[in-house]
Amino acid sequence: MTGPPGPLLRLIHDQRIAFLAVGGINTLVGFGWFVLFELTIGRALGDFGYLATLACAHIASVLCAFVLYRRFVFRVRGHVVRDLLRFELVYLVSLGINFALLPLLVEFANLPPIAAQALIVTVTTLVSWFGHRGFSFRRSAHEKDAG
Repeated sequence: MTGPPGPLLRLIHDQRIAFLAVGGINTLVGFGWFVLFELTIGRALGDFGYLATLACAHIASVLCAFVLYRRFVFRVRGHVVRDLLRFELVYLVSLGINFALLPLLVEFANLPPIAAQALIVTVTTLVSWFGHRGFSFRRSAHEKDAG
């Protein structure tokens, strides 16, 4: 994670804590999207509607998270599309994990989709920490010096 500190980082002075604070908000927002889509789209689609729920929640969550991290933690300049693509790559890894675990927990462990998603969030949070820290908003030494 490089670039000038965002407002939250200037307030907290510890990048890990700022990342976790925004990550906590993102987790709540993402889980809220999941619940909203599950109670609407997911239930309307039947047995495997929770997978459509997951896809819709993923799109809404990634866009919200990108704006929050970029505005309040990283404050990098330029390369918006590149950063968004990298950001999405990190979240696609998390989404793959989610698509693998969610049916296992729902179909085989007989957990309700919302409870299963709550468990999976702990795994995907770790994936996003390491991915965003070293990849999503990374800048080369040349870009840091020019900024």
